[in-house]
Amino acid sequence: MSNFPEGPGADAADSAVERLAGLGQSIWLDFIRRDWLTDGRVAGLIDQGLRGMTSNPTIFEQAIDSTEGGDAYEAALRDLAREEPYATVQEAYDRLTWDDIRVAADLFLPRYQALHADDGYVSVEVSPLLARDTDATIREARRIWDALARPNVMIKVPATQAGLPAITTLIAEGINVNVTLIFSIERYRDVMDAYIAGLARRHRAGGALDHVRSVASFFVSRMDTLVDRQLDARAAAHPSEGEAIARLHGKAAVANAKLAYRAFAGRHQAADFAALAAAGARRQRPLWASTSTKNPAYPDLLYVDPLIGPDTVNTVPPKTLDAIRDHVRVARTVDHDVDAAARDLDALSQHGIDLKQVTDQLESEGVASFDKSFATLMASLEAKLSQMTSTRGGVR
Repeated sequence: MSNFPEGPGADAADSAVERLAGLGQSIWLDFIRRDWLTDGRVAGLIDQGLRGMTSNPTIFEQAIDSTEGGDAYEAALRDLAREEPYATVQEAYDRLTWDDIRVAADLFLPRYQALHADDGYVSVEVSPLLARDTDATIREARRIWDALARPNVMIKVPATQAGLPAITTLIAEGINVNVTLIFSIERYRDVMDAYIAGLARRHRAGGALDHVRSVASFFVSRMDTLVDRQLDARAAAHPSEGEAIARLHGKAAVANAKLAYRAFAGRHQAADFAALAAAGARRQRPLWASTSTKNPAYPDLLYVDPLIGPDTVNTVPPKTLDAIRDHVRVARTVDHDVDAAARDLDALSQHGIDLKQVTDQLESEGVASFDKSFATLMASLEAKLSQMTSTRGGVR
């Protein structure tokens, strides 16, 4: 894992991340760990142009259980175990994760202020166990928002059917929302409608719009992973299609994202949003998520280089951030070759790939994956607290 040797003091204006910002794309870090927040690594990246940070249950599971960064969390857990009455597992999870989010948000606050609330955000997820429950999602998002008490926090809400009305309610209440686990363009349109409906409700109630922000996290690489597997099965069953199918490997994800960006541009030009923009509303930027390359045969910036352009965010893990800093091609690309992208998706359908089935499966798998990470982390925390606490009076 990178230690990002270039730190504060380097010329930020010359950094690749700042040059991408000049084209309208913000780079966020899809990673959080306590030692990075306290030893200057995140501060150094902010100096180099980093504009935000995202977290999820998997990231926290890896951070708290990691051999590299786990010691800081072990110390905090021991403090929790000494408390009387003892902290519950949920309280331990909240304390550990929220402390990190608060520190990160404070690090990004000067950037948030300098950019007039258009960037500098840190995202934290509601429990993935609530992904199918609208009311519980709303209550949990409010609880987290109130507890963190930072203007540059975004609450992550999944783009499930149950999540859509939660998005509208939270935006109407002035809570920043990062809508996560978007895979299909159809669902993305629903997400944009939910955001704009929330703004309209807030505006009718007399609420200010100028500091309400949202991003829509469109997941990218996972689509290629699943579609490529289906293409391989199709080629095995229909050898005569092999050559045509081979040309489609690694094409679905970028094509889908480019068409999503076209949908974004069109929806935010509509009259209902234009009226809200006149009252101070901002666009709900598409955020490219899951942009590390999973297939080692593909270029390491396959999901970065073709998706650069205005009003976009790309949230990347440390290894992909290293690659961006080293050899990203700084050029506006997200709205280039969109007709070719549409043809690629049509060709996939002609070869038996059902894109709706693909995106439905990816949403289901995404929720299940975060469920599993959350359950694993909670079990780990429970075991550690139990081990540290021998009786109501002490710690081993």
